[in-house]
Amino acid sequence: MIIEYCLKAIEKARYREMDDGTWFAEIPGFTGVWANGVSIEECRKELIEVLEEWLILKLRDKDPIPTVDGLKIEIREVAVV
Repeated sequence: MIIEYCLKAIEKARYREMDDGTWFAEIPGFTGVWANGVSIEECRKELIEVLEEWLILKLRDKDPIPTVDGLKIEIREVAVV
């Protein structure tokens, strides 16, 4: 589920080449999730790492996480019997 969520989120990423030839990427709706790289592939790899770390922090802090193409990540309390 988390891998599918990350892949869907990465599909929404916007990339642009900077004046110095490096690449910048961000995912709309994911505040603070952005990356730079010397190539578009390097930028994409960094963006995936940043997204993973961002998700871990959001889950730890119980912050809301955006829904992507109907996919939600959330922690549910389970009743113990």
